[in-house]
Amino acid sequence: MTWFDDLKTPRIKSTLSHRSSKIPEGMWEKCVRCGEIIQTKVLREALQVCPECGFHFRITAWERVSLLCDEGKFVEYAEDLTSADPLHFDDLKPYRDRLTSAASSTGLKDSVICGKAELSSLCYHLGVFDFRFLGGSMGVVAGEKITQVFEKALKEKLPAVVVTASGGARMQEGILSLMQMAKTTAMVHELKKARIPYVSILTDPTTGGVAASFAMLGDIILAEPGALIGFAGPRVIEQTIRQALPEGFQRSEFLLAHGFLDRVVARKFLATELRQILGILGRTSCRAQHAAHES
Repeated sequence: MTWFDDLKTPRIKSTLSHRSSKIPEGMWEKCVRCGEIIQTKVLREALQVCPECGFHFRITAWERVSLLCDEGKFVEYAEDLTSADPLHFDDLKPYRDRLTSAASSTGLKDSVICGKAELSSLCYHLGVFDFRFLGGSMGVVAGEKITQVFEKALKEKLPAVVVTASGGARMQEGILSLMQMAKTTAMVHELKKARIPYVSILTDPTTGGVAASFAMLGDIILAEPGALIGFAGPRVIEQTIRQALPEGFQRSEFLLAHGFLDRVVARKFLATELRQILGILGRTSCRAQHAAHES
């Protein structure tokens, strides 16, 4: 073993205070909470969680799939659905151009990935939001994909799991995006009637119409530490009620203390936690399900 194998991330945050704070792209990341400069490799190995303060960086939908599924055990569906421009919406930039730009920069066709997954041989249906695609906003396509997760879970009598990271309903699709709140909520009701488990995992941020619909309706609701969760943002609320909000308001730990969550789970324990929940509530191994279909 060479001496540099044990090289640790240097503590250089204080030395940058009087210099340019620009960090060489690709080699280092700066924690937005504690200011620590972290090697990209170290951060990646820590699942994008700051090793100094525990701040959870946002991760992509595919990284989330990799975290919550056995390798090679995720079969995507509805991957060809793409958003249209039903309202011909233009602001500073035409909506069609925004969709094209988001698809180009993320490699995604919309803000949600969905598919059938396995975790330790337990089958379930999974939907994951990606905040990079127009702020993880929910338009017609995102709503349809989440609905398909619930429909397939209902049909196959398998648990449904949705991981949210969203700014809410997509304003460029107007009332059509708001209708997705009712659509997805109705499917959650069908799951409950059929006693099919639904686990909602809230990550930073989960706000707006997503928070006000299916995201807060899980049979079990988990959240990552420090995630912003709520309908309107703290600044909007403060300006509306003209009062200072409590410390940590709308963060995961605040919601847990006030009974809105079942548990706050660090990212490195999330797969283990989900595995235990699926084992208790799902009780359906993929092997048993395949045998049932064959018979």
